[in-house]
Amino acid sequence: MTPAHDAPPRTAWTPPAGKPPLSARLMRAGWRRLPARLHEVGLERGLAVPAADGSPLVTDHWFPRSPGDFPTLLVRSPYGRGLPWGPQYGTLFAEQGFHVILQSCRGTGGSGGRFDLWRNEAADGRATVAWLREQPWFDGSLGTIGPSYLGYTQWALALDPPPELKAMVVQLGLHDPWALFHADGALHLEHALLVGAAMSHQHRGTVPFLKASLRLRRLLRGLAPSAPRPDSYAAALGGVPVWLDEAIAHPDRDDPYWSGASTAAAAELPGVPTALITGWHDALAGQTFEQYARLSRAGGPAGALLVGPWTHTSALSRGWPEVFAESLGWLRAHLCSDPSGLRPTGVRVHVGGEDAWRDLDAWPPPRVARSWFPAPDGHLIRQAPDGSAPLASFTHDPADPTPSVGGPLLSLGAGPRDNTALEARADVLTFTGPPLAEPVDVLGPVLARLSLSADGGRADVFTRLCDVDPQGRSTNVCDAPAVLRADGPAPVPVTAAMGHTAYRFAAGHRIRWQISAAPHPRFAPAPDPACDAPAGPVRITVHCDSALLLPEGAPGDVVIGTPRGAVGLGSPTRGGAAR
Repeated sequence: MTPAHDAPPRTAWTPPAGKPPLSARLMRAGWRRLPARLHEVGLERGLAVPAADGSPLVTDHWFPRSPGDFPTLLVRSPYGRGLPWGPQYGTLFAEQGFHVILQSCRGTGGSGGRFDLWRNEAADGRATVAWLREQPWFDGSLGTIGPSYLGYTQWALALDPPPELKAMVVQLGLHDPWALFHADGALHLEHALLVGAAMSHQHRGTVPFLKASLRLRRLLRGLAPSAPRPDSYAAALGGVPVWLDEAIAHPDRDDPYWSGASTAAAAELPGVPTALITGWHDALAGQTFEQYARLSRAGGPAGALLVGPWTHTSALSRGWPEVFAESLGWLRAHLCSDPSGLRPTGVRVHVGGEDAWRDLDAWPPPRVARSWFPAPDGHLIRQAPDGSAPLASFTHDPADPTPSVGGPLLSLGAGPRDNTALEARADVLTFTGPPLAEPVDVLGPVLARLSLSADGGRADVFTRLCDVDPQGRSTNVCDAPAVLRADGPAPVPVTAAMGHTAYRFAAGHRIRWQISAAPHPRFAPAPDPACDAPAGPVRITVHCDSALLLPEGAPGDVVIGTPRGAVGLGSPTRGGAAR
């Protein structure tokens, strides 16, 4: 931890006359079920804060227009300081009694220097704290907050936390840039392009960002199923950012290019109480659960975890009342010595399938991992098979790849979706259990142990857990890709960590296991090992000793109520009928 600094003598501070822009006030008026305003809000815009290299970091200061001392929240972002960031973090938290520093990262939003995906954030965060110490309104109590890459800037600061840092709220946050692009052995193509569009255009304003988003959506719909080339997405992004081209070109985690990128070690350092927030269909949910596990192992101040029925984008829109309440309660407890907003337990999760919330002491809760096995004629059974005989096959043709349908994406198509058309394809296998006589609760990480053979050298496979209702609708719960390297009839074991879930399969519903090739354009196709082109068609066979392991919940979990009728929460989206 950075040594304590002697605070300079504080001088009287007269708040400037600036008010939040009309757009911020109008956006504030549109929110519902938020706490009442405690203070009128003022705004200082366009302050220049020196970065570690001396480059000016353009910074806005939101503050309560009331006498007295207030703690400070630091929000560092590459996405600009306008909508929605100014209203959502500046307005709402300043009116609850916080100074809010909203700063554009180096090379974005008018700030000087060149943006880099990770190399500058730790040093620039420390430089900003040094600037804060000189401000007459800074009372020495600091918290951080923000989603996505704004979570990464928090973890970067926490690698060597200043003594003033007393609380963090990491919402749907990133700590490992490599895993955002290349986890699970496959290039996350859609993630990469969406991150490129957001970081290239969002800080320039709403209109340029919307135009870039529309261009990218058209590109993704017509993107050829081939290995990505810079010229294939340059037009949609308005040019190829150097950092994006480099990130795509370095798929190996151990490549020196990624040295120092991960801030995972920050979660293992004691001293900074941290609240984590994610959604079951958030593209960064896996990173959040890793952060929580590291915090738990560190044995420092207790962390908190909130997991809702949200995607990466809906948590900050549909789920904002719950996300804001969680964030505000944590910050007041640790910056204002007011624990009244804290939950009684460290973990709260929304359980899909029953549309209820559960309070738990820790995640994952005590559970028993039980296996389901694929069987002939598309059945899914409890009884383990004898041997490893071939069971069913499909042919993956890279020229006609399996399409992306829902799941943990960054795009608007994320989340639970109707899998009818997908499961009707010849290159998608499904194994379905019998109607359940009683509910089955699945709470924790889901694992697939696949036994596969293929007539090619490599293929990216995909495994998904689905809930089939009595009408035959099949809805995705969680999923993951995995890389198969095989050439011949002998089965090869492949393990796929399918992420965490909290889901109730109701009585009368059926559990379905879906297996296919990796969907496009969510993932880039596996390349031919001999060249840069994609591999040709490959036939993949599932063997009967494959197993789906579900952490079926222990009895006694406490249901704390349902959110029906609450703003920002509701049943997961469901599509039309499925077979």
